[in-house]
Amino acid sequence: MTAPVSVGYIGGFGRSGSTLLELTLGSLRGLCALGELVHLWERGLRDNQRCGCGQPFHDCQFWRDIGDRAFGGWSEVDVAEVLALKAAVDRNRFVPLLLRTRLPSSRQHAVRRYTDLYVAIYRAAAAMTGATVVLDSSKHVSLAACLRWNPDVDLRLVHVVRDSPGVAYSWGKQVRRPEISDRVQYMPQYSAPQVAGTWLAHNSMFEAVAARGTPRLLVRYEDFAAGPRATLRRITSYLDLPGDTVPPGPEHELPLHRNHTVAGNPLRFTTGNVRVRTDDAWRSALPPSRRRLVAAVTWPLRRHYGYPA
Repeated sequence: MTAPVSVGYIGGFGRSGSTLLELTLGSLRGLCALGELVHLWERGLRDNQRCGCGQPFHDCQFWRDIGDRAFGGWSEVDVAEVLALKAAVDRNRFVPLLLRTRLPSSRQHAVRRYTDLYVAIYRAAAAMTGATVVLDSSKHVSLAACLRWNPDVDLRLVHVVRDSPGVAYSWGKQVRRPEISDRVQYMPQYSAPQVAGTWLAHNSMFEAVAARGTPRLLVRYEDFAAGPRATLRRITSYLDLPGDTVPPGPEHELPLHRNHTVAGNPLRFTTGNVRVRTDDAWRSALPPSRRRLVAAVTWPLRRHYGYPA
């Protein structure tokens, strides 16, 4: 029998520092960062957007080798079928169903078929790179809820949170998507009330996944920015990696190696040493009325995560 593949699943609401966390972890020995795999089918296979290495998806040798090893070539994957499976099981509205004690028989085949696609990619990446743990920073709670049903996955959640007003400010900024090279396109923007409701909903669902028994390590963005190497050591210990996985060095200076992340924040195209610092521009840039609104809507979980009133 083949042992389950170890997956560190980075989850949470967007603009919480998950991309930087994944890239710094993926630059460590024994870890392989794949990016937001939930978007591979559309952004990679269908739209041929750029990999973290800078090459279009279908020109990237890493992903070509993954496709060959996992499926006998990407041409063997029916994108329309995968997206139909995704629509049938991988949606936030299905999370209550996916968190039941027993998965309804009508969904068992679709969930297994859908998650087996991810397992094939995880196994191929681990075999090719020699990684002990594969990192998937899809963030979506619905995919995590699906993966918990696949016995071939040793799923470890790394739940990343950031104080909600900071997240609201970040989603309000205009950010270009550099992975799209043939035209100018920006990442979506959301209002402060939209972000407040979604932040509360997403993090509440991750709390529910953890309550159902899926291992979960909570990582606050602010703690990571204040002590990045200490946070990385805490995560690698949680993932059962050796104590020397995080090499010694300046606490706030971390290397970013060339990666093959399939989707994510524009930061994934950065390489070299980066200095990690707290981005708290929202404290002066976000209007006080918006800060108070977001804090009020999200106060139950803000308090639970240790954020001040």
